[in-house]
Amino acid sequence: MTGSEPTTDGPSETERQIMEATFRALCEHGYADLSIAKIAEKFDKSKSLLYYHYDSKDDLLAAFLGFAIDHVLADLEAEAGEDPMASLHALVDTALPPEPPGDAAQGQRALTELRMQAVTDEAFRERMTRQDERLVTHVHELLTQAADAGLVEDTDLDRAAEHVQATLAGGMFGRATTDRPEAAAAIRESLHDYLDGLCVPAEDD
Repeated sequence: MTGSEPTTDGPSETERQIMEATFRALCEHGYADLSIAKIAEKFDKSKSLLYYHYDSKDDLLAAFLGFAIDHVLADLEAEAGEDPMASLHALVDTALPPEPPGDAAQGQRALTELRMQAVTDEAFRERMTRQDERLVTHVHELLTQAADAGLVEDTDLDRAAEHVQATLAGGMFGRATTDRPEAAAAIRESLHDYLDGLCVPAEDD
């Protein structure tokens, strides 16, 4: 059996536990030093279950990437409130917080390592493409809600959504791969300024 494609019903409890074990092993060892054996060390059940569900390490990691992406994006989408512009500002702060919690920082580093495999691996590329498109769609939906409510100026919402997604992706990549926290802070504030610039000016009383 292979776990290269997610099931329509979502992961089983065993698959979820495998994903959690994979995350812990990936954070500890990194992509280059990761192996099925090291994942099995973090998994409470039989190692044979890993091979029952996944054909290889890369097959497992591709499934983990899809699982992690769905988890992160579901959290972002669930946080959207009634005010679409406030939701967009909150999304920026969630993706690029001033001081990310340890587990969030580990998660971003792990996803960044896997994202880099998409340069040569088609399964990883497909999942990264899906992540970017889903985030663009979410941002576009919030901008559309804001436009319908008369909160933003008449603008190219497609281009605006792509700009927000690409800027967030660049900021998260930089935070995970460099020791320049000031860069992430500058990107966060520039995105807040960009979103504010889309808004219709408030009328003077």
